[in-house]
Amino acid sequence: MRKVVPFFTVTVVLCSVGGQNALPHSYVQPRKHHGFKTEPQFTEKYFSQTLDHFNFNSMGNGTFNQRYLITDKYWKKGDGPIFFYTGNEGDIWEFALNSGFITELAAQQAALVIFAEHRYYGRSLPFGKESFNIPQISLLTVEQALADYAVMITALKQQLAATDCPVIVFGGSYGGMLSVYMRLKYPNIVAGALAASAPILSTAGLGDSRQFFRDVTADFESVAPECRDAVRGAFHQLKELAERQDYSRIQSEFSLCKPPTSDQDIHQLNGLLRNAFTLMAMLDYPYSTHFMGNMPANPVKVACETMLSGSDLLTNLRKTAGIVYNSTEVLSCFDLYSLYLECADPTGCGLGFDSLAWDYQACTEIDLCYESNNVTDMFPPMGFTETDRVLYCSKRWAVVPRPEWLKTQFWGDALSTASNIIFSNGDLDPWANGGVRKSLSSSLIAVNISGGAHHLDLRGSNDADPVSVISARKMEADLIVQWVKMERTRLRQST
Repeated sequence: MRKVVPFFTVTVVLCSVGGQNALPHSYVQPRKHHGFKTEPQFTEKYFSQTLDHFNFNSMGNGTFNQRYLITDKYWKKGDGPIFFYTGNEGDIWEFALNSGFITELAAQQAALVIFAEHRYYGRSLPFGKESFNIPQISLLTVEQALADYAVMITALKQQLAATDCPVIVFGGSYGGMLSVYMRLKYPNIVAGALAASAPILSTAGLGDSRQFFRDVTADFESVAPECRDAVRGAFHQLKELAERQDYSRIQSEFSLCKPPTSDQDIHQLNGLLRNAFTLMAMLDYPYSTHFMGNMPANPVKVACETMLSGSDLLTNLRKTAGIVYNSTEVLSCFDLYSLYLECADPTGCGLGFDSLAWDYQACTEIDLCYESNNVTDMFPPMGFTETDRVLYCSKRWAVVPRPEWLKTQFWGDALSTASNIIFSNGDLDPWANGGVRKSLSSSLIAVNISGGAHHLDLRGSNDADPVSVISARKMEADLIVQWVKMERTRLRQST
């Protein structure tokens, strides 16, 4: 009879035994202050990709150049596994240079590493600068992106004489969602998935719309309840000035390039300020980073020290926002509408072409109806309901969102029949409670990282890493070793 392993949830906490960390054997923690143990020499390449995988009679008969990065520095050619990063909403180099765990693991397990860029992001623009026009943007869907990766993996395995090499997919945030979906939709191609900080439940409309900004608030509250109160108090003072239409004072207090002149300008200012706290909570790493901007070590602590540095709460709030928007101190004033773009994602879409692509995805499949209310969180009341989403998206992109689509297409919370997926989350990450926090079976494993921010486990090893993330990476490495062995056996038996 086959042995049944009881399922479990792993919570990784800060602990040590006898002064030495008791850790699994398959992944050896490199001692490196920044980034990779050894710098991988990625080669940038382009893959001729099908425009529309699901329509034989439209513009989909064409192709576009999809960018990917590859390194075989560690690969045991034709035998070692393939570690494939399912690129998400940005330039693929940003993810490759901030996901050093994958290359460290490749060095341990003799793997080929590929980072694939998501269609409509970075340089993978199917129609060039016209990609964000209507109807050209209509080929930006989760399903098309997954098919891209499935086609690319299959073709590259043939080209590299790697048809018997097991494939493990990795991703963080939306990329983590894509890794889950790859394992669900293409289990014939993908043997397992590490989904870090993947909010697959909240983005499918499952959960509480108040959760995200409540959890951002909790990060600052955990440093000091007075910090939360100071932020709330500063926003209240801003509200009072706005109600009096004291726009010149607001301009002065926040060093704005132009004085606000309307309720919409105040709404934009509130969004810009709230977004700063969101980014600091997400990127609350124990060392300085240059991912999604420049951030100091422990930015939430730095922000709270700034908020509590004196009695002038508005000055403190401006300085705190400056941690995100003016880290280099080169800006003499803040331009409300160039530093932050309001969009269909209340947590922020970023800037540039990538922001257009993400806004469209948030208007179609990715449900991001999160609100702040100044009761369960420290921010001004700013709602974004499904009705608001429909009105915005109909006007902006001429589309009507499908709130239930991710739940229908990618299973929602009915995941128990899937296998070989790690759901990792850090307890500092406001996205964490929108994901899977409890293991669902012996091969659907939740790894909860104490003191971990947004997909910290995917980042390269750092001397400042908490023991919890070191342990999490070793646990993930052990599981991946098992999956690779199982898939290699299956592939050999099938030939």
